[in-house]
Amino acid sequence: MTEPVLAIRNLAVEFRSRDGWLPAVRGIDLDLAPNETLALVGESGSGKSLTALAIMGLVPGPAGRIAAGSSIRFEGEELVGASEKALDAVRGNRIAMIFQEPMTALNPTMTVGAQIAEAIRVHRGLGRDAAWRESERLLDLVKVPSRRRRMHDYPHQFSGGMRQRVMIAIALACRPRVLLADEPTTALDVTIQAQVLGLLEDLKREHGLAVLFITHNLGVVALIADRVAVMYAGEIVESGRVEAIFAAPKHPYTLGLLGSTLRIDRDIEALQPIPGSVPAPGALGRGCAFAPRCPRAVSRCETEPPPLEAVAPGRLVRCWMPA
Repeated sequence: MTEPVLAIRNLAVEFRSRDGWLPAVRGIDLDLAPNETLALVGESGSGKSLTALAIMGLVPGPAGRIAAGSSIRFEGEELVGASEKALDAVRGNRIAMIFQEPMTALNPTMTVGAQIAEAIRVHRGLGRDAAWRESERLLDLVKVPSRRRRMHDYPHQFSGGMRQRVMIAIALACRPRVLLADEPTTALDVTIQAQVLGLLEDLKREHGLAVLFITHNLGVVALIADRVAVMYAGEIVESGRVEAIFAAPKHPYTLGLLGSTLRIDRDIEALQPIPGSVPAPGALGRGCAFAPRCPRAVSRCETEPPPLEAVAPGRLVRCWMPA
């Protein structure tokens, strides 16, 4: 694989509780190469968004922290422990993020043109007029119609799909090397979803972006991702090429996610939902975190945490009883 633009090693994120520091993300290893889309999938509460916030240096403190021994290297530069000045030079500039809900991520008191231009002026040093013209170009790039007029509109005057396009424009304003997209299509109807996904794919191809795409929608993963990492209870439980994992999933959790996904070629009665829910960080047992919900669990699964091991080139699984 091409030298990664983003390399994460042993990433752990903890939150303070009455019982001490509890792990919400536990020992994550990920690599992201230029012009690659890596999908991070799993249920709500698996730690996907928290992983992205850790990359951006946005873990909320003092209740939260990135644990000692964690490493996030961007183009060889260590971000864990970096100063705020160093992080400000990276986030929003060389690493950009599309947040999960555009209505709350956008400032309701500023026009969308002013919000895009602000990022350009802060990070690229352009003057007011030049930043405004560049903002118009970006709205055109993300296919917002009547861009000159819409520059003066406020977020509440845009539809959900158009707000998401504005978020993409802001993320691309500084020509980043890495784009973190946190559930960018969750609240959109399927037609707008397809448009946004197509736009992201075009931008990746044209600008050589490395994209970390966070989602729970495996249909979206099949459309846009090169590789996929399946996350459960703060850990990676399976990773590999998309086609390999979809063709022959190994971890019971991956099997469960695929079995509970609606498909046009199957009746709704064929759906097999996963019983239970993702455990809270303070409720993890000694063994495999998925064992209480796993149909293949044996006694060893409840007492010994399985390691993440290679089962084929580029294919990793964390399970004592893989399919």
